[in-house]
Amino acid sequence: MKEKFYVTTAITYASGKPHIGNAYEVVLTDAIARFRRMQGYDVFFLTGTDEHGIKVQQKAEEAKITPKEYVDNITGEIKRIWDMFGATYDRFMRTTDDYHINAVSRIFTKLYMQGDIYKSVYEGNYCIPCESFWTDSQLVDGCCPDCGRPVTTASEESYYLRLSKYADKLVEYYNNNPDFITPVSRKNEMLNNFIKPGLQDLCVSRTSVKWGIPVEFDEGHVIYVWLDALSNYITAIGYDPDGSSELYKKLWPADLHVIGKDIVRFHTIYWPIILLALGEPLPKKVLGHPWLLMNNDKMSKSKGNLLYGDDLINLFGLDAVRYYLLSEMGYQNDGNITYDLIISRTNTDLANIFGNLVSRTAAMIKQYFGGVIPKAEIEDEFSRALKSSVREEAEKAYKFMDTYYFADAAEHIISLFKLCNKYIDDTTPWILAKDKENIKKLEAVLGNLTEGIRIGVTLFAPFMPSTAEKAAACFGFDDNALSVENIGNFIYSSYGKTVGDIPHLFGRIDKAAFDKQLKAKAEEAERIAEESKISIDDFAKVSLIVGKVLECEPVAKSDKLLKLTIDIGKEKRQVASGIAKYYKPEELINKKIILVENLKTAVLRGVKSQGMILASGGDDVDVKVVFIDDSVPAGTRVR
Repeated sequence: MKEKFYVTTAITYASGKPHIGNAYEVVLTDAIARFRRMQGYDVFFLTGTDEHGIKVQQKAEEAKITPKEYVDNITGEIKRIWDMFGATYDRFMRTTDDYHINAVSRIFTKLYMQGDIYKSVYEGNYCIPCESFWTDSQLVDGCCPDCGRPVTTASEESYYLRLSKYADKLVEYYNNNPDFITPVSRKNEMLNNFIKPGLQDLCVSRTSVKWGIPVEFDEGHVIYVWLDALSNYITAIGYDPDGSSELYKKLWPADLHVIGKDIVRFHTIYWPIILLALGEPLPKKVLGHPWLLMNNDKMSKSKGNLLYGDDLINLFGLDAVRYYLLSEMGYQNDGNITYDLIISRTNTDLANIFGNLVSRTAAMIKQYFGGVIPKAEIEDEFSRALKSSVREEAEKAYKFMDTYYFADAAEHIISLFKLCNKYIDDTTPWILAKDKENIKKLEAVLGNLTEGIRIGVTLFAPFMPSTAEKAAACFGFDDNALSVENIGNFIYSSYGKTVGDIPHLFGRIDKAAFDKQLKAKAEEAERIAEESKISIDDFAKVSLIVGKVLECEPVAKSDKLLKLTIDIGKEKRQVASGIAKYYKPEELINKKIILVENLKTAVLRGVKSQGMILASGGDDVDVKVVFIDDSVPAGTRVR
């Protein structure tokens, strides 16, 4: 019976289209899953989407659709991109799936009934983008320590999970399982920054958020996103407090959680404590991978520096992008991505070294032996050196992949192919072919090259599955030849087979031509954008006027809207504005603002709105109303 291997990604938050940094995690996990299958494991690969929370609720309100309609659209896009990257997941779960909702509801009730969840009032700091609570001491310059954005103050009745109750057991697990958190620097961070200073009990319900799983015994409370989201790793395989499935009993505990370094705290403190409270085994390992940066800067929609995976695949091809991600991202340090870097690595590693080796070798076999792959029956100093060096590089690459150091493994695979190219230069097969007495030497050279390619292609399969398949088809490598048991051994399994069509694996990218193409696309986009701009005459139609806020109150049954009464000199206007998350009513009364005066009247949540307040922000940046100096009279035109 095969040994199981249960591996998961963090589920992707369904608030918007994922960028290439998000896709890296799925590609890494897929490569791990493919490698474990090659090793003979019975692999179960879980991924999915986290679909509840305040950001989704706000996005849905902005789009004027229901939260479920919103996440259906976004989840469809996420799944499309994961499939485009060739992710071989066994299950794609959603936190809006009925089985998950029912199980999480029962988990919450179980923890409450046994005293591990209690009711209190939360007062403190809350980061909306990260959906995280922070104490004053944890803030960095008054901002969220994870994303660096401003926090808001929150005060509401909430339920709490008793983290402090299980702190000692968690540290004991750390000590007994030194490989639980990897790399080790992440463990030190958890101990020094969170556990040793004293764990604060975790808020696990909200009343100000409506889009979530209801607390079944307390109407008005919804289960906080982290208890909801983290539970997916067990609910997706059939966990239930009242009796779990056979699949759960087979797969749990997870062998590996693959997550970003920014959510290590949730997966190595909160998640283990939830499991301890439930009486369930803890995961065997949590891998907190680094970030992929764009031009050495964190990707952010507000910075306008996002790269999307589907766009990169369309530009460079799937396997070139997969290879870049896996070879660029080290185990501990952040990686970097730009078009120039992808071009450079594609041209060097994939076109010059790997692709060139495959095409040269296959072409020589066709030219010198009619396409029939020869066997190496003699040895010389070059072949002995090649075999020894290839074996050494293959074993190093294998060990790195076995411990999830894929970038380090890539270096050794490329070194293996470099050795094969050097072997060609050292043995000069084109010269050997001129003398019939050298036929055995020529056979040995091409037979050994075929074996070197086989070993390298076997190792490359988790990185670039379709490319490895094309190369294998060219030389007739079967499943046995591509088995990890044969890595490092020259077995000449393709002897006597006929080389197929020579695949064009990777061509060199002409950077000048690529830049020209990008420039043309940018100019076309600029032209289209210019055509969509309004003229000065159109802008003159917009009437902007200074107004003074006389009254302000929340709109009933809306977390987003405030109703304002505004004096604009000649009359008073009523406006419904979606700024309730950013301003309390008393903060706006008597303030001077700018109103778009001549908008058609709209009705929002039953409230008549006669204009729009000018404000900045949105998405991952807090909204800021544009205030006017109090000396400017209400009714003054803004020009």
